[in-house]
Amino acid sequence: MHRSDLLRMTSVKKSYGSLVALKGVDFNLREGEVMALLGENGAGKSTLVKLIAGLAQPDSGSIEIGGRSVKLRSPQHSLEAGIAYVSQELSIVPSLTVAENICLGGHVHGPFWTDRRLAAKVKPYLELVGLGDVDPSSFAGGLSVAKQQLVEIARMLSRNAKILILDEPTAALSDVEIEKVLGVVKKLASEGRSVIYVTHRLGEVFEIADRVTIFRNGSSFDPVEVATLDIEQLITSMLGRRLNEMFPPRATELGKPILSLRNLRVAGMESPVNMEVKRGEILGFAGQLGCGANAVIRAIAGLNPVLDGSIAMDGKTVNHRDPGAAIELGIAYCSDDRKKDGIFAGRNLVENLTSTNLNRISPGGVISAAREKATAEQLAQQFNIRIDRLQSLAGNLSGGNQQKVALGKWIGISPSILLVEEPTRGVDVGARAEIYRHLRVLTEKGLAVIMCSSDNQEVLGLSDTVVTFFRGKIVRQCEAEAIDLPALMRDVTHPETNSPGVAA
Repeated sequence: MHRSDLLRMTSVKKSYGSLVALKGVDFNLREGEVMALLGENGAGKSTLVKLIAGLAQPDSGSIEIGGRSVKLRSPQHSLEAGIAYVSQELSIVPSLTVAENICLGGHVHGPFWTDRRLAAKVKPYLELVGLGDVDPSSFAGGLSVAKQQLVEIARMLSRNAKILILDEPTAALSDVEIEKVLGVVKKLASEGRSVIYVTHRLGEVFEIADRVTIFRNGSSFDPVEVATLDIEQLITSMLGRRLNEMFPPRATELGKPILSLRNLRVAGMESPVNMEVKRGEILGFAGQLGCGANAVIRAIAGLNPVLDGSIAMDGKTVNHRDPGAAIELGIAYCSDDRKKDGIFAGRNLVENLTSTNLNRISPGGVISAAREKATAEQLAQQFNIRIDRLQSLAGNLSGGNQQKVALGKWIGISPSILLVEEPTRGVDVGARAEIYRHLRVLTEKGLAVIMCSSDNQEVLGLSDTVVTFFRGKIVRQCEAEAIDLPALMRDVTHPETNSPGVAA
Protein backbone atom coordinates (compact mmCIF):
# COMPACT_ATOMS: atom_id res chain seq x y z
CA MET A 1 0.00 0.00 0.00
CA HIS A 2 1.43 3.36 -1.05
CA ARG A 3 1.64 5.94 1.69
CA SER A 4 1.46 9.61 0.82
CA ASP A 5 4.06 12.17 1.84
CA LEU A 6 3.35 13.91 5.13
CA LEU A 7 6.44 16.16 4.98
CA ARG A 8 8.23 17.33 1.85
CA MET A 9 11.24 19.63 1.59
CA THR A 10 12.39 20.83 -1.84
CA SER A 11 15.72 22.49 -2.84
CA VAL A 12 16.39 23.59 0.74
CA LYS A 13 19.58 25.58 1.26
CA LYS A 14 21.14 26.80 4.50
CA SER A 15 24.43 28.56 5.19
CA TYR A 16 26.08 29.91 8.31
CA GLY A 17 28.35 32.65 7.05
CA SER A 18 30.81 31.05 4.64
CA LEU A 19 29.87 27.54 5.79
CA VAL A 20 27.32 25.89 3.50
CA ALA A 21 25.41 23.40 5.64
CA LEU A 22 22.76 22.31 3.10
CA LYS A 23 23.22 22.52 -0.67
CA GLY A 24 19.71 22.36 -2.09
CA VAL A 25 18.46 19.29 -0.24
CA ASP A 26 15.30 17.34 -1.11
CA PHE A 27 13.67 15.28 1.63
CA ASN A 28 10.34 13.54 2.11
CA LEU A 29 8.67 11.68 4.98
CA ARG A 30 5.69 9.39 4.47
CA GLU A 31 2.76 8.87 6.80
CA GLY A 32 3.37 6.16 9.40
CA GLU A 33 7.01 5.46 8.53
CA VAL A 34 10.30 5.56 10.39
CA MET A 35 12.88 7.45 8.33
CA ALA A 36 16.49 7.10 9.48
CA LEU A 37 18.89 9.98 8.83
CA LEU A 38 22.51 8.88 8.48
CA GLY A 39 25.77 10.62 7.70
CA GLU A 40 29.04 11.69 9.21
CA ASN A 41 29.10 14.53 11.72
CA GLY A 42 28.82 17.78 9.80
CA ALA A 43 27.10 16.12 6.84
CA GLY A 44 23.92 18.20 7.24
CA LYS A 45 21.58 15.95 9.28
CA SER A 46 21.40 18.24 12.31
CA THR A 47 20.80 21.31 10.16
CA LEU A 48 17.89 19.63 8.40
CA VAL A 49 16.40 18.61 11.74
CA LYS A 50 16.72 22.16 13.09
CA LEU A 51 14.84 23.52 10.09
CA ILE A 52 11.98 21.07 10.65
CA ALA A 53 11.93 21.80 14.39
CA GLY A 54 11.79 25.57 13.81
CA LEU A 55 15.17 26.18 15.43
CA ALA A 56 16.52 27.67 12.19
CA GLN A 57 15.04 28.87 8.91
CA PRO A 58 16.16 27.93 5.40
CA ASP A 59 17.82 30.51 3.16
CA SER A 60 15.75 29.19 0.24
CA GLY A 61 13.59 26.25 -0.76
CA SER A 62 10.16 25.11 0.41
CA ILE A 63 8.65 23.00 3.19
CA GLU A 64 5.24 21.35 2.91
CA ILE A 65 3.24 19.46 5.52
CA GLY A 66 0.23 17.53 4.30
CA GLY A 67 0.60 19.18 0.89
CA ARG A 68 0.41 22.73 2.29
CA SER A 69 3.35 25.13 2.27
CA VAL A 70 4.47 26.15 5.79
CA LYS A 71 6.94 28.56 7.38
CA LEU A 72 8.38 27.09 10.56
CA ARG A 73 9.69 30.28 12.12
CA SER A 74 10.04 28.98 15.69
CA PRO A 75 9.78 25.79 17.77
CA GLN A 76 6.26 26.89 18.71
CA HIS A 77 5.29 27.10 15.04
CA SER A 78 6.62 23.58 14.51
CA LEU A 79 4.71 22.30 17.53
CA GLU A 80 1.51 23.88 16.22
CA ALA A 81 2.17 22.19 12.87
CA GLY A 82 2.25 18.82 14.62
CA ILE A 83 6.03 18.39 14.98
CA ALA A 84 7.70 17.30 18.24
CA TYR A 85 11.48 17.21 18.69
CA VAL A 86 13.80 15.47 21.15
CA SER A 87 17.25 17.02 20.89
CA GLN A 88 20.53 15.19 21.25
CA GLU A 89 21.29 17.56 24.14
CA LEU A 90 19.13 17.15 27.23
CA SER A 91 16.73 20.01 27.98
CA ILE A 92 15.54 18.70 31.34
CA VAL A 93 15.04 21.32 34.08
CA PRO A 94 16.59 19.60 37.15
CA SER A 95 14.74 21.73 39.71
CA LEU A 96 11.31 20.81 38.31
CA THR A 97 9.48 17.55 38.91
CA VAL A 98 9.27 14.82 36.32
CA ALA A 99 5.60 15.70 35.71
CA GLU A 100 6.38 19.40 35.31
CA ASN A 101 9.16 18.61 32.83
CA ILE A 102 6.83 16.49 30.71
CA CYS A 103 4.19 19.24 30.68
CA LEU A 104 6.75 22.00 30.08
CA GLY A 105 5.80 24.04 27.04
CA GLY A 106 2.49 22.21 26.70
CA HIS A 107 -1.05 23.42 27.14
CA VAL A 108 -1.60 22.90 30.86
CA HIS A 109 -2.94 26.15 32.31
CA GLY A 110 -4.81 27.41 35.33
CA PRO A 111 -4.57 27.01 39.12
CA PHE A 112 -6.46 23.72 39.27
CA TRP A 113 -3.62 21.64 37.84
CA THR A 114 -2.40 20.24 41.16
CA ASP A 115 0.63 17.99 41.52
CA ARG A 116 -1.74 15.03 41.74
CA ARG A 117 -3.53 15.91 38.49
CA LEU A 118 -0.21 16.50 36.71
CA ALA A 119 1.05 13.13 37.93
CA ALA A 120 -2.09 11.42 36.65
CA LYS A 121 -1.77 13.20 33.29
CA VAL A 122 1.84 12.12 32.66
CA LYS A 123 1.69 8.60 34.11
CA PRO A 124 0.63 6.94 30.80
CA TYR A 125 3.56 8.54 28.96
CA LEU A 126 6.03 7.43 31.63
CA GLU A 127 4.71 3.88 31.37
CA LEU A 128 5.02 3.99 27.60
CA VAL A 129 8.79 4.66 27.83
CA GLY A 130 9.36 2.15 30.61
CA LEU A 131 9.43 4.60 33.53
CA GLY A 132 6.22 3.45 35.19
CA ASP A 133 8.06 3.04 38.50
CA VAL A 134 9.32 6.64 38.53
CA ASP A 135 7.46 9.02 40.87
CA PRO A 136 6.13 11.89 38.71
CA SER A 137 6.44 14.20 41.73
CA SER A 138 10.17 13.54 42.18
CA PHE A 139 12.71 16.06 40.93
CA ALA A 140 14.03 15.30 37.45
CA GLY A 141 17.56 16.29 38.47
CA GLY A 142 17.75 13.21 40.67
CA LEU A 143 17.34 10.84 37.74
CA SER A 144 20.17 9.23 35.82
CA VAL A 145 21.10 10.65 32.41
CA ALA A 146 19.40 7.66 30.77
CA LYS A 147 16.13 8.22 32.62
CA GLN A 148 16.24 11.94 31.89
CA GLN A 149 16.47 11.06 28.20
CA LEU A 150 13.42 8.85 28.52
CA VAL A 151 11.55 11.68 30.27
CA GLU A 152 12.33 13.86 27.24
CA ILE A 153 10.81 11.24 24.98
CA ALA A 154 7.76 11.04 27.26
CA ARG A 155 7.37 14.82 26.91
CA MET A 156 7.43 14.47 23.14
CA LEU A 157 4.78 11.75 23.23
CA SER A 158 2.51 13.95 25.34
CA ARG A 159 2.29 16.43 22.46
CA ASN A 160 0.32 13.97 20.28
CA ALA A 161 2.30 15.21 17.28
CA LYS A 162 2.05 13.73 13.77
CA ILE A 163 5.80 14.07 13.09
CA LEU A 164 8.30 13.02 15.76
CA ILE A 165 12.02 13.79 15.54
CA LEU A 166 14.45 11.82 17.69
CA ASP A 167 18.07 12.97 17.47
CA GLU A 168 20.45 10.33 18.90
CA PRO A 169 17.87 9.22 21.52
CA THR A 170 19.81 6.11 22.61
CA ALA A 171 23.32 7.54 22.85
CA ALA A 172 23.29 7.54 26.67
CA LEU A 173 21.16 4.43 27.23
CA SER A 174 21.86 0.83 28.18
CA ASP A 175 20.84 -2.10 25.99
CA VAL A 176 17.66 -2.69 28.00
CA GLU A 177 16.68 0.99 27.81
CA ILE A 178 17.50 1.11 24.10
CA GLU A 179 15.07 -1.73 23.48
CA LYS A 180 12.38 0.26 25.30
CA VAL A 181 12.97 3.30 23.09
CA LEU A 182 12.99 1.25 19.91
CA GLY A 183 9.80 -0.46 21.01
CA VAL A 184 8.16 2.94 21.52
CA VAL A 185 9.25 4.05 18.04
CA LYS A 186 7.77 0.92 16.46
CA LYS A 187 4.50 1.41 18.33
CA LEU A 188 4.24 5.05 17.25
CA ALA A 189 4.76 4.15 13.61
CA SER A 190 2.17 1.37 13.85
CA GLU A 191 -0.30 3.99 15.12
CA GLY A 192 0.27 6.09 12.01
CA ARG A 193 2.72 8.65 13.30
CA SER A 194 5.84 9.47 11.28
CA VAL A 195 9.28 9.36 12.89
CA ILE A 196 12.55 10.96 11.80
CA TYR A 197 15.27 8.99 13.56
CA VAL A 198 18.85 10.28 13.66
CA THR A 199 21.41 7.77 14.88
CA HIS A 200 25.01 6.60 14.58
CA ARG A 201 24.06 3.09 15.74
CA LEU A 202 23.60 1.34 12.41
CA GLY A 203 22.04 -1.75 13.94
CA GLU A 204 19.07 0.33 15.08
CA VAL A 205 18.40 1.34 11.48
CA PHE A 206 17.78 -2.26 10.45
CA GLU A 207 15.62 -2.88 13.50
CA ILE A 208 13.14 0.00 13.21
CA ALA A 209 13.53 2.04 10.02
CA ASP A 210 11.49 1.66 6.83
CA ARG A 211 13.71 3.92 4.72
CA VAL A 212 17.00 5.74 5.14
CA THR A 213 18.19 9.08 3.80
CA ILE A 214 21.95 9.52 3.73
CA PHE A 215 23.65 12.90 3.93
CA ARG A 216 27.17 13.69 2.79
CA ASN A 217 28.86 17.10 2.65
CA GLY A 218 25.60 19.05 2.87
CA SER A 219 23.81 17.04 0.18
CA SER A 220 21.21 14.29 0.47
CA PHE A 221 20.79 11.09 -1.51
CA ASP A 222 17.44 9.70 -2.57
CA PRO A 223 15.88 7.66 0.26
CA VAL A 224 16.39 3.91 0.07
CA GLU A 225 14.31 1.05 1.47
CA VAL A 226 16.25 -0.41 4.40
CA ALA A 227 15.26 -3.93 3.41
CA THR A 228 17.43 -3.61 0.30
CA LEU A 229 20.62 -2.65 2.19
CA ASP A 230 23.29 -4.13 4.44
CA ILE A 231 25.68 -2.42 6.87
CA GLU A 232 28.59 -2.40 4.43
CA GLN A 233 26.48 -0.59 1.84
CA LEU A 234 25.32 1.95 4.42
CA ILE A 235 28.87 2.72 5.53
CA THR A 236 30.12 3.06 1.96
CA SER A 237 27.26 5.44 1.10
CA MET A 238 27.90 7.55 4.19
CA LEU A 239 31.66 7.87 3.72
CA GLY A 240 31.92 7.76 -0.06
CA ARG A 241 34.54 5.05 0.35
CA ARG A 242 34.78 1.51 1.70
CA LEU A 243 35.63 1.10 5.35
CA ASN A 244 37.62 -2.10 5.20
CA GLU A 245 38.87 -2.05 8.75
CA MET A 246 36.92 -0.29 11.49
CA PHE A 247 39.36 -1.35 14.20
CA PRO A 248 43.18 -1.21 13.97
CA PRO A 249 45.20 -4.39 14.59
CA ARG A 250 45.65 -5.38 18.22
CA ALA A 251 48.99 -5.09 19.97
CA THR A 252 51.40 -7.90 19.10
CA GLU A 253 53.49 -7.44 22.23
CA LEU A 254 52.64 -5.76 25.54
CA GLY A 255 54.98 -4.16 28.05
CA LYS A 256 55.22 -4.62 31.80
CA PRO A 257 52.26 -3.93 34.10
CA ILE A 258 51.91 -0.22 34.82
CA LEU A 259 48.73 -0.25 36.93
CA SER A 260 47.54 -2.87 39.40
CA LEU A 261 44.32 -3.00 41.42
CA ARG A 262 44.36 -5.30 44.44
CA ASN A 263 41.19 -6.11 46.39
CA LEU A 264 39.93 -2.67 45.43
CA ARG A 265 36.55 -1.75 46.88
CA VAL A 266 34.64 1.25 45.59
CA ALA A 267 31.05 2.41 45.85
CA GLY A 268 29.07 0.87 42.99
CA MET A 269 30.88 -2.48 43.10
CA GLU A 270 29.60 -5.33 45.24
CA SER A 271 32.82 -7.33 45.11
CA PRO A 272 36.51 -6.37 45.23
CA VAL A 273 38.38 -5.72 41.99
CA ASN A 274 41.67 -7.36 41.05
CA MET A 275 43.23 -6.57 37.69
CA GLU A 276 46.20 -5.00 35.96
CA VAL A 277 46.91 -3.13 32.73
CA LYS A 278 50.19 -3.23 30.85
CA ARG A 279 52.05 -0.62 28.88
CA GLY A 280 50.84 -0.63 25.28
CA GLU A 281 47.53 -2.30 26.20
CA ILE A 282 43.92 -1.28 25.69
CA LEU A 283 41.88 -2.74 28.53
CA GLY A 284 38.17 -2.61 27.70
CA PHE A 285 35.36 -2.56 30.28
CA ALA A 286 31.99 -3.77 28.99
CA GLY A 287 28.70 -3.42 30.78
CA GLN A 288 25.43 -1.57 30.98
CA LEU A 289 24.86 1.68 32.85
CA GLY A 290 25.25 1.16 36.58
CA CYS A 291 27.17 -2.09 36.21
CA GLY A 292 30.16 -0.75 38.20
CA ALA A 293 32.64 -0.29 35.36
CA ASN A 294 32.42 3.50 35.50
CA ALA A 295 32.88 3.40 39.28
CA VAL A 296 36.20 1.57 38.88
CA ILE A 297 37.50 3.97 36.23
CA ARG A 298 36.54 6.99 38.31
CA ALA A 299 38.26 5.55 41.37
CA ILE A 300 41.46 5.23 39.34
CA ALA A 301 40.96 8.85 38.21
CA GLY A 302 40.65 10.05 41.81
CA LEU A 303 36.97 10.97 41.39
CA ASN A 304 35.47 8.14 43.47
CA PRO A 305 36.81 7.31 46.96
CA VAL A 306 38.60 4.03 47.49
CA LEU A 307 36.93 2.21 50.37
CA ASP A 308 39.53 -0.54 50.71
CA GLY A 309 42.33 -2.25 48.82
CA SER A 310 45.12 -0.62 46.85
CA ILE A 311 46.13 0.95 43.55
CA ALA A 312 49.74 0.59 42.45
CA MET A 313 51.69 2.12 39.57
CA ASP A 314 54.90 0.41 38.46
CA GLY A 315 54.68 -1.70 41.61
CA LYS A 316 54.41 1.25 44.02
CA THR A 317 51.22 1.89 45.96
CA VAL A 318 49.68 5.29 45.26
CA ASN A 319 47.08 7.14 47.33
CA HIS A 320 45.66 9.83 45.09
CA ARG A 321 42.44 11.20 46.53
CA ASP A 322 41.50 13.74 43.86
CA PRO A 323 41.86 14.21 40.08
CA GLY A 324 44.71 16.70 40.52
CA ALA A 325 46.82 14.13 42.34
CA ALA A 326 45.96 11.54 39.68
CA ILE A 327 47.15 13.90 36.95
CA GLU A 328 50.43 14.41 38.82
CA LEU A 329 50.90 10.64 38.67
CA GLY A 330 50.32 10.65 34.90
CA ILE A 331 46.70 9.49 34.92
CA ALA A 332 44.42 11.34 32.49
CA TYR A 333 40.63 10.97 32.50
CA CYS A 334 38.25 11.69 29.60
CA SER A 335 34.63 11.57 30.78
CA ASP A 336 31.55 10.22 29.03
CA ASP A 337 29.87 13.66 28.96
CA ARG A 338 32.05 15.89 26.81
CA LYS A 339 29.58 18.80 26.86
CA LYS A 340 29.54 18.85 30.67
CA ASP A 341 33.18 18.28 31.58
CA GLY A 342 35.07 17.14 28.46
CA ILE A 343 35.40 20.45 26.63
CA PHE A 344 34.95 24.17 27.26
CA ALA A 345 32.20 24.72 24.70
CA GLY A 346 32.41 28.52 24.83
CA ARG A 347 36.20 28.69 24.33
CA ASN A 348 38.22 28.20 21.18
CA LEU A 349 40.21 25.09 20.30
CA VAL A 350 43.56 26.64 21.20
CA GLU A 351 42.39 27.22 24.77
CA ASN A 352 40.77 23.79 24.97
CA LEU A 353 43.78 21.86 23.72
CA THR A 354 46.18 23.66 26.08
CA SER A 355 43.88 23.81 29.11
CA THR A 356 45.49 20.81 30.85
CA ASN A 357 49.03 22.04 30.27
CA LEU A 358 49.14 25.63 31.50
CA ASN A 359 52.56 25.14 33.12
CA ARG A 360 54.11 24.48 29.72
CA ILE A 361 52.61 27.55 28.04
CA SER A 362 52.86 29.94 31.00
CA PRO A 363 56.49 30.59 31.95
CA GLY A 364 56.52 32.93 34.93
CA GLY A 365 52.76 32.58 35.31
CA VAL A 366 51.92 34.49 32.12
CA ILE A 367 50.55 32.68 29.07
CA SER A 368 52.90 32.83 26.11
CA ALA A 369 50.76 33.23 23.00
CA ALA A 370 53.53 31.67 20.89
CA ARG A 371 53.85 28.59 23.11
CA GLU A 372 50.07 28.27 23.37
CA LYS A 373 49.69 28.36 19.59
CA ALA A 374 52.55 25.91 18.98
CA THR A 375 51.25 23.44 21.55
CA ALA A 376 47.71 23.60 20.17
CA GLU A 377 48.91 23.10 16.60
CA GLN A 378 51.02 20.11 17.60
CA LEU A 379 48.06 18.41 19.31
CA ALA A 380 45.69 19.34 16.48
CA GLN A 381 47.99 17.73 13.91
CA GLN A 382 48.27 14.61 16.05
CA PHE A 383 44.47 14.24 16.14
CA ASN A 384 43.74 15.39 12.57
CA ILE A 385 42.04 18.60 13.68
CA ARG A 386 42.22 21.30 11.03
CA ILE A 387 44.69 24.06 11.95
CA ASP A 388 42.51 26.70 10.33
CA ARG A 389 39.73 25.88 12.82
CA LEU A 390 41.77 26.44 15.97
CA GLN A 391 40.06 29.77 16.62
CA SER A 392 36.59 28.16 16.34
CA LEU A 393 34.53 27.61 19.49
CA ALA A 394 34.64 24.00 20.61
CA GLY A 395 30.86 23.97 21.02
CA ASN A 396 30.42 24.66 17.29
CA LEU A 397 32.29 21.53 16.20
CA SER A 398 30.74 18.22 15.18
CA GLY A 399 30.54 15.50 17.81
CA GLY A 400 33.52 13.66 16.34
CA ASN A 401 35.77 16.72 16.40
CA GLN A 402 34.64 17.62 19.92
CA GLN A 403 35.62 14.15 21.04
CA LYS A 404 39.04 14.49 19.41
CA VAL A 405 39.54 17.77 21.28
CA ALA A 406 38.44 16.15 24.56
CA LEU A 407 41.03 13.41 24.05
CA GLY A 408 43.73 15.61 22.55
CA LYS A 409 43.91 18.02 25.44
CA TRP A 410 45.01 15.20 27.75
CA ILE A 411 47.77 13.98 25.49
CA GLY A 412 49.49 17.32 26.04
CA ILE A 413 50.44 16.25 29.57
CA SER A 414 52.12 13.07 28.25
CA PRO A 415 50.20 10.70 30.55
CA SER A 416 51.18 7.12 31.29
CA ILE A 417 47.56 5.99 31.62
CA LEU A 418 44.54 7.29 29.70
CA LEU A 419 41.07 6.55 31.10
CA VAL A 420 38.26 6.99 28.57
CA GLU A 421 34.53 6.58 29.14
CA GLU A 422 32.34 6.10 26.05
CA PRO A 423 35.08 7.17 23.57
CA THR A 424 32.74 7.45 20.56
CA ARG A 425 29.31 8.32 22.01
CA GLY A 426 27.42 10.42 19.46
CA VAL A 427 30.27 10.08 16.94
CA ASP A 428 29.75 9.02 13.33
CA VAL A 429 31.24 5.86 11.88
CA GLY A 430 34.07 7.61 10.02
CA ALA A 431 35.21 9.60 13.07
CA ARG A 432 34.94 6.46 15.17
CA ALA A 433 37.52 4.66 13.03
CA GLU A 434 39.78 7.69 13.32
CA ILE A 435 39.48 7.81 17.13
CA TYR A 436 40.18 4.08 17.36
CA ARG A 437 43.34 4.59 15.31
CA HIS A 438 44.46 7.47 17.55
CA LEU A 439 44.05 5.35 20.68
CA ARG A 440 46.04 2.51 19.16
CA VAL A 441 48.84 4.87 18.07
CA LEU A 442 49.07 6.10 21.68
CA THR A 443 49.46 2.57 23.01
CA GLU A 444 52.16 1.88 20.45
CA LYS A 445 54.11 4.68 22.14
CA GLY A 446 53.82 2.90 25.51
CA LEU A 447 50.66 4.49 26.87
CA ALA A 448 48.11 2.25 28.63
CA VAL A 449 44.41 2.85 27.86
CA ILE A 450 41.49 1.76 30.02
CA MET A 451 38.29 2.20 28.08
CA CYS A 452 34.72 1.80 29.30
CA SER A 453 31.91 1.54 26.75
CA SER A 454 28.29 0.42 26.53
CA ASP A 455 28.95 -0.43 22.84
CA ASN A 456 29.84 -4.12 23.01
CA GLN A 457 31.20 -4.26 19.47
CA GLU A 458 33.50 -1.35 20.30
CA VAL A 459 34.89 -3.07 23.39
CA LEU A 460 35.44 -6.33 21.56
CA GLY A 461 36.96 -4.78 18.43
CA LEU A 462 39.28 -2.26 20.07
CA SER A 463 40.50 -3.98 23.24
CA ASP A 464 43.43 -6.28 23.81
CA THR A 465 41.88 -7.50 27.05
CA VAL A 466 38.18 -7.45 27.98
CA VAL A 467 36.58 -7.20 31.42
CA THR A 468 32.80 -7.69 31.59
CA PHE A 469 30.67 -6.27 34.42
CA PHE A 470 27.17 -7.07 35.64
CA ARG A 471 25.41 -5.50 38.62
CA GLY A 472 28.51 -4.52 40.54
CA LYS A 473 30.49 -7.67 39.86
CA ILE A 474 33.14 -8.73 37.36
CA VAL A 475 31.85 -11.59 35.24
CA ARG A 476 34.94 -12.28 33.15
CA GLN A 477 38.50 -11.12 32.40
CA CYS A 478 40.10 -12.51 29.26
CA GLU A 479 41.94 -11.71 26.07
CA ALA A 480 39.64 -10.14 23.52
CA GLU A 481 40.30 -12.99 21.10
CA ALA A 482 38.99 -15.49 23.68
CA ILE A 483 35.43 -14.14 23.70
CA ASP A 484 32.92 -13.55 20.92
CA LEU A 485 30.18 -10.95 20.71
CA PRO A 486 27.25 -13.21 21.74
CA ALA A 487 29.10 -14.34 24.87
CA LEU A 488 30.07 -10.77 25.73
CA MET A 489 26.47 -9.61 25.34
CA ARG A 490 25.27 -12.42 27.61
CA ASP A 491 27.89 -11.45 30.19
CA VAL A 492 26.57 -7.90 30.47
CA THR A 493 22.85 -8.75 30.34
CA HIS A 494 22.22 -12.32 31.55
CA PRO A 495 25.53 -13.89 32.67
CA GLU A 496 23.73 -16.84 34.23
CA THR A 497 22.96 -18.11 30.70
CA ASN A 498 26.64 -18.44 29.77
CA SER A 499 28.52 -21.69 30.14
CA PRO A 500 29.64 -22.50 33.68
CA GLY A 501 33.18 -21.74 34.63
CA VAL A 502 33.67 -18.60 32.55
CA ALA A 503 33.38 -16.03 35.31
CA ALA A 504 36.52 -14.50 36.71
